[in-house]
Amino acid sequence: MILSVSGLDFGYNGKSVLHSVEFDLHGGELLAILGPNGVGKTTLLKCINAIHAPAKGKVLVEDRNVLRMRPAEIALGIGYVAQRSEAARLTVFDAVLMGRKPHIVWRVGEKDLRMVDSALKRLRLDHLSLRHIDQLSGGELQKVAIARALVQEPKLLLLDEPTSSLDLRSQVDILSMLRHVVKGHNLAAIMTMHDLNTALRYADKVLFLKDGRIHSTGPACEVTPDVVEEVYGLPVHIHTVQGHPMVVPAG
Repeated sequence: MILSVSGLDFGYNGKSVLHSVEFDLHGGELLAILGPNGVGKTTLLKCINAIHAPAKGKVLVEDRNVLRMRPAEIALGIGYVAQRSEAARLTVFDAVLMGRKPHIVWRVGEKDLRMVDSALKRLRLDHLSLRHIDQLSGGELQKVAIARALVQEPKLLLLDEPTSSLDLRSQVDILSMLRHVVKGHNLAAIMTMHDLNTALRYADKVLFLKDGRIHSTGPACEVTPDVVEEVYGLPVHIHTVQGHPMVVPAG
C-alpha cells in the first residue's frame, strides 16, 4: 500500500469542508476523485500533500505520516501538479529540472540531467526543451508540469484537473501517458476531475464526494446510475462503449 488516508477532517472560517475521509491506494492504481463543484476535491488533494493542515486524521505515504514531515521530505515522496501552472521565463528543460530540487545536494549531477531527458522524451517534449514555457500551448504546459513532478521520483502523484481546458487530443495524450507511467513504475496517482466519462475510461478506481464526505468508492467499472444520481442529482443511464462505461443523462 502506498497511500492510507484515515479520519481526515478539514474546515476553514468555521465551515467544515471534509468529514471523516478514509481510503487507501496501492501501487499501479489511478484514482479519480469526482463530485459537484465546491465539494472539496482540490481541498482533499491539498490535505494529502500537507498544503492544508487537517483538523484531524492521518495521511500515510508508505507508512510515513505526511502531516509530520517537512516540505522537502514530502517532495521526495509526493509529486503535485496544480490545476494551473504558472508560465515563467524558463526553458522547458530548466522548468522540468526544477523537479529534481529535492534530490540535489550541491549541484546538478548527471543523473538529474538524464532523468530530465528521459521525462521529456516520455512526454514527447524533447523537441521543445529549449523553448521558453511562456510560449507553450495549454497542453504542452500541462505536460511540462507533469514531467517536473515525475522527475521528483515520487511514489504518489497528485493531479488537480490535469485535463482542464485541453482539447480532446491533448486529454487523450496526457491521460494515456499517465496510465502508462502509473502502471509501468508502480506509482499511485490521484486526479480530480469533472468529466465523468473521461474519469471512468482512464481511472482504475473512483471516489465520489458529496457534502464533504465519501459517498462511494470502488472500481470505475462498477459505478451505477443510482450513485451518479445521488451525487449529482441527475438521473442517468450507463452504457458500455468499447468496453468502457459511458454516462448519458436520462431523457
